[in-house]
Amino acid sequence: MDITSETHSQHISRQFNQELEELKTHLMTMGGLVEQQVQQAIQALLDGDSRLAEEVSEGDHQVNEMQLKIDDECTRVLARRQPAASDLRLVLAVIRATADLERIGDEASKIARNALTLIESGNGVRGLVEVRHISEHVRKMLRDALTAFARFDTELALQVVHEDDAVDDEYGSAMRSLMTFMMEDSRAIGPVLSVMWILRALERVGDHADNLAEYVIYLVKGLDIRHMDPDQLDESALKRKG
Repeated sequence: MDITSETHSQHISRQFNQELEELKTHLMTMGGLVEQQVQQAIQALLDGDSRLAEEVSEGDHQVNEMQLKIDDECTRVLARRQPAASDLRLVLAVIRATADLERIGDEASKIARNALTLIESGNGVRGLVEVRHISEHVRKMLRDALTAFARFDTELALQVVHEDDAVDDEYGSAMRSLMTFMMEDSRAIGPVLSVMWILRALERVGDHADNLAEYVIYLVKGLDIRHMDPDQLDESALKRKG
């Protein structure tokens, strides 16, 4: 049976309801933090703000601490409540989601470190238009995936899953353009490589947002779509499989 955001507010134990809601709340807080880190890392690059880039690079420990805290909360719920069915799926989905959010935090740190390298070089940078565009795309994917998780919204989650292919296409196009530019001007190899690492990190953020969306479908439908063809997935397909 599909579940909704109201399903997890109908337990006999009020304390159990509160524990499950706290898991979701803390996950959303962690998601908001990593989204902010990605945004600030890109902003530091575009504005040439080395101080902001350093703050993002050094702020990864906050995300790590939040992951440990949420994992500990999930372990206590599993041990004390022994949840089943949709409740168990919620706890497992939160554990998986925190791992992806932690990795997004890692990618934000990589972006910030490469931004520092580019800022300190003082040279003109090729590829910033592509960085800005792809960063906006993957940040929207991340926001939508988190919203889908909060609302148990499989339709929105499916939209995120389908968006990942578009990000991959944009990433591939940007990388080909930068490779061509490097071959034409060997002096640009160093700065362009830093931009390519930033684009790679953004593409990985999109992959992790895609994972988050897949966890929403697992949570609501009890269906693992990780190895399914996204082109064959829509709401009617999920109903047939759910």
